[in-house]
Amino acid sequence: MQKNEMIRLKIEDMGVDGAGIGKYGGMTFFVKDAVIGDTVLAKIMKLKKTYGYARLTEIMEASPERVEPPCIYARPCGGCQLQQMSYQAQLRFKQKKIKDSLVRIGGFEETRIDAVLEPIVGMDKPFAYRNKAQFPIGTDAGGQAAAGFYAGRTHNIIANTDCALGVPQNKAILEAVLDYMKECGVPAYDEKSRKGLVRHVLIRYGFDSGELMVCVVVNGMRLPKEAELVKRLCETEGMKSISLNTNTEDTNVILGACTRVIWGEAAISDALYLRDTSSFERIGTKTVYRISPQSFYQVNPIQTEKLYSLALEYAGLTGTETVWDLYCGIGTISLFLARGAKQVFGVEAVPQAVEDARRNAERNGISNVEFLCGKAEEVLPEFYGQGKMEANMQYPDVIVVDPPRKGCDERCIETMLQMQAKRIVYVSCDPATLARDLRRLCDGGYELERVRGVDQFGQTVHVEVAVLLMRADT
Repeated sequence: MQKNEMIRLKIEDMGVDGAGIGKYGGMTFFVKDAVIGDTVLAKIMKLKKTYGYARLTEIMEASPERVEPPCIYARPCGGCQLQQMSYQAQLRFKQKKIKDSLVRIGGFEETRIDAVLEPIVGMDKPFAYRNKAQFPIGTDAGGQAAAGFYAGRTHNIIANTDCALGVPQNKAILEAVLDYMKECGVPAYDEKSRKGLVRHVLIRYGFDSGELMVCVVVNGMRLPKEAELVKRLCETEGMKSISLNTNTEDTNVILGACTRVIWGEAAISDALYLRDTSSFERIGTKTVYRISPQSFYQVNPIQTEKLYSLALEYAGLTGTETVWDLYCGIGTISLFLARGAKQVFGVEAVPQAVEDARRNAERNGISNVEFLCGKAEEVLPEFYGQGKMEANMQYPDVIVVDPPRKGCDERCIETMLQMQAKRIVYVSCDPATLARDLRRLCDGGYELERVRGVDQFGQTVHVEVAVLLMRADT
C-alpha cells in the first residue's frame, strides 16, 4: 500500500472523533465522514505501521444510518462531525463512547459498567440548540471580511453566517457586523501578520429571557465609528448588551482580559428549571442567572436542565447536607444544589464568574451558598490543609465537580479523597478524562453507582456524563 492509493472499505466501527473505521490488507483505516455500515472508496492520505488515514472519495453503498446533512458545509466545517448520521445512531455512538472509555481507559469491568450505565438522554430537537457561538472573522478570496467557522484541523474560515446549530438571530448579527466593517473600512484581523482589527464575534442568547449579547473581539482598544456598529446591532430584537473585548496577543485564546461595554448592560440573564428525571418534564421554580461575556454557562439550556436535574438527584439531598461545588462557573449547579442542601460552597477560578455567581445567588434569594475565587486544585487543598475549614467544610456530605475537558487536577482529587464525602457527583464533558479520574477516585475508596450520558451537543462527537460515586464504607 502507498499514499494516494484508492482502497475499498467496509466501515465497521467509529473512532472517538467520529471517523469511520475499516480494515484493508490487515491494516485499520480511519475515514472522516464515513458512517458505520457504509462501503466506501477512499484515498490513502497517511500510513503508519499498523493503521492509516484515508479520505472519503465515493460512497459505494450507503449505510442505513446515513442521512443527508441539512447544512451544506457539514463536511468541510470543523464544527459538526456527525451530521451525516441519523440522530438515533449518534446517540448509540455516544453511549458506546462512554462505555468504551470507562472500560478501556478507566479499567472498569465491563459487567460493572453494564450494571451502572443508564440510557443516554437525547434531545427532542438536535438543531438550533446553542445559546452561545464564537465566530472567527477573516477575509475571503476576494479580500472581503467573512465570518464562519474553521475547517477541521485548520484556521481556514468557511464563510457561513447561518450555522444549523445556532439560533436564527446569529445570521442577522453577523451580517450587521460584516456590513459595518465593509462600509466603515474596518479590516479583519490577520493571524499571520497580526494586523487588522476584528478577530471574533461572540454571541449569547437567553432562551428563557430572549435577551441577546454581542461581544466583538478586537486587536486594539477601539473600533472606528462604534456608534454605527451599535446602531446596526440594535436592529435585532432582544439586543441587551454590546461590548468590545481587547485581545492583542498572538494566541488561540479568543477573549482577552479587558472588556468594555459600548451599549446596554454588561450582562444578560437566562433561567433554568428543575426537571423530573423520570419524564424530564419541567417542575418547580426557575433559577435565574446573570451571564457576562467571560462566564461559563452550558451552551444547550434545555439539555442542561436535564443534566443538572440528574446531578441534583444523584446528590441525594435532604436539607441537612454540606456540599462543595468545584469548578462552579456562575453558580449554575450550586444554586440548584442550594435549594436542597443546608450549605453549599462553590469554587471558581474566573473572578467575573464568581461575581456573577454571587449576584445570581442574591437575585434568586438564596443565602446558604458561598463562592470562593481560585483554582479548585489550589483553593481546596489550601483550606483543607491549613485548617481554615470548619468541621462541616472539611468533611462535607457531597462533593460535586464539573471540571473543564482536561478533567480534575491530581491535587484536587487527592484532597477530595481526604475529605471523605459520602457522595461525589462528577459531571464531565470528556469521557476519556472522566474515566481516568474515576479510576483514581475508585482506587481511593469510592464505588461507581450510576452513570448516565446527556447529549448536550447534537451533530458532534461530544457528550456530557453525570456520575454518582459512593464511599465503599458507607
